[in-house]
Amino acid sequence: MSVFGFDFGTTNSLIARVEGERCVLALDERGLPHPSVLCYEGDQVLVGREARERMVESRIGVSGNIVRSPKTLLGRHSVHVEGVARNPREMVGRIVRYVAEHASQLHPGDYQRAVVTIPVDMNGERRRDLREAFRLAGVAIDQFVHEPLAALYGYLRSQPDYRSELRRLDRQYMVVFDWGGGTLDLTLCQLVDGMLVQTRNDGCSQIGGDVIDETIRNEVVRRVITGRGIQQEVEPVSGAAARLLARAERAKIELSSRESYRVYVPNYFYGLDDPDIEHTLMRAELDAMVGDKIQSGITRVNALLSAAGLVPADIALCLATGGMVNMPLIKTRLYEIFGSQRVRVSDRGQTIIAEGAAWIAHDRANLCLAKNIEVALARGARHPVIRAGLDMPRQGMATDSVRLQLYCTDPRDGVAKIQLETPIRHGRHVQKTDPRDSLALLSVAVDGQAKELFERVDMGLTIDENLILTVEARSALLEDKDRQEIHTLEFGLQVGSDQARRKQEGESEKHSAQGSGKQPTANGQVMLRANLALHQDMTLIPGDYLRVVRPRALARDSNPTEQQIREDLYYRPCSLCGRRSNDPLCRCGSKLPPNLQSDSIQRH
Repeated sequence: MSVFGFDFGTTNSLIARVEGERCVLALDERGLPHPSVLCYEGDQVLVGREARERMVESRIGVSGNIVRSPKTLLGRHSVHVEGVARNPREMVGRIVRYVAEHASQLHPGDYQRAVVTIPVDMNGERRRDLREAFRLAGVAIDQFVHEPLAALYGYLRSQPDYRSELRRLDRQYMVVFDWGGGTLDLTLCQLVDGMLVQTRNDGCSQIGGDVIDETIRNEVVRRVITGRGIQQEVEPVSGAAARLLARAERAKIELSSRESYRVYVPNYFYGLDDPDIEHTLMRAELDAMVGDKIQSGITRVNALLSAAGLVPADIALCLATGGMVNMPLIKTRLYEIFGSQRVRVSDRGQTIIAEGAAWIAHDRANLCLAKNIEVALARGARHPVIRAGLDMPRQGMATDSVRLQLYCTDPRDGVAKIQLETPIRHGRHVQKTDPRDSLALLSVAVDGQAKELFERVDMGLTIDENLILTVEARSALLEDKDRQEIHTLEFGLQVGSDQARRKQEGESEKHSAQGSGKQPTANGQVMLRANLALHQDMTLIPGDYLRVVRPRALARDSNPTEQQIREDLYYRPCSLCGRRSNDPLCRCGSKLPPNLQSDSIQRH
């Protein structure tokens, strides 16, 4: 059974498939992707371009009988369209079916199984709804892939000599800057021996191209009203706002190659003698209108690099895709950061994500986990629960559940704290000093009166077909439970079709050694003191707690650790003034000569 690529976007949707060694696209009659729009007219449902031409209002979501970008409604049980409750999954399913049927007419073939792209910040509930919507349309999702990762894969596979390009970029870092109509998605990747690995992701749905278009439209209206000295409140004629939004989008596109563009919408204002909107928009004027939003998007690039400990000079390639990146202001900002030689503005910005998904489907390039998933333990240690390199499950599958039995080293506060982390560094070979990102924090109630290392916590982890990591924890005595879903994982893809080499490399990675250690903590950062351990080890019990439950364990002949002695002394009240030893008002020890202070501490 063949598998095709499907880019189901907020603004537009597109199918691509590889035939031979050529990627073919299923564009509409105008040679463009299909608008993600529905129009309900009685028993008839219009989809795509025809529905978009019926738009009266321009906002995303439901407006009258029009639903624009139903993808944004996923996660809701239902929405009302002209008083009728409709399921967002069914809305999305209609668009998927329409686009798939159109593709089968243009390029006959099997359209029952797809690699589907998703934004990096799409949560688990919406991913499940999207999978169900495709099922309703008769299309099974073989696997999900992040949109910017698919774009980079498509860029590399489309190079005339892509193997030479892989050699050039080996061990190099790359940034994908995907600014489309609905979202701005960023991913930082590294190419390691033909494996395209995500290092860090970022996504934002607040400054998509549609938001930029609305900003331009509103500014044009404001300037026309101000320029004509209109004092009264005015409203647009029905349908005029949508027509002006289309002209604003056109102006944004045209001003990529021109210095000015005439925005004209007849009969816009309701009740005015001169109801038309006519405004010559200059490129400099456009830059001023949207400059703040553009800069907020560019700022995310610098933040992405900074979080990974990189600077722009470390980046060998910046791939800019999506409908927004042709704006001169965006190009200029990217050139300023990376230099013109390292920025590639894709001339297939509207199609490259679908192309990447098609090549991934053609190559049967399976996703694998890019980074270890670790649990924080007592004394700053970490245990890699799921190791990098694990193949991600495809449709209808899930990874084997990984289960751990953890011992609570300090139950005094009645809570066992489970912190999951992932290293910033990808791969299995992680250094002890590498910083970590927190993935989730779970807590379960434990018996605060239990003996040390007696209360246990059972933890299980599973990754499903939607690339969602589910973590469950339960305490043994109180049987309290906690559960979280994590959708912010990073992945890797083998570029090309040499799957035997990919499997061989994956097997060699499985037997690599892995260390764990402490995470460097920035000044002012609050750090969780983990109270869990893999084994019943007395040295992991805090010294201040050990004195309460087993005082003799701190005697010299019991061989307590130096850290346990320090913890006991640090938290025990001063024998002279009664204050804790870390209280700045306790000056008792400071009055002793230096040579007596250590002796006093030993006797304390």
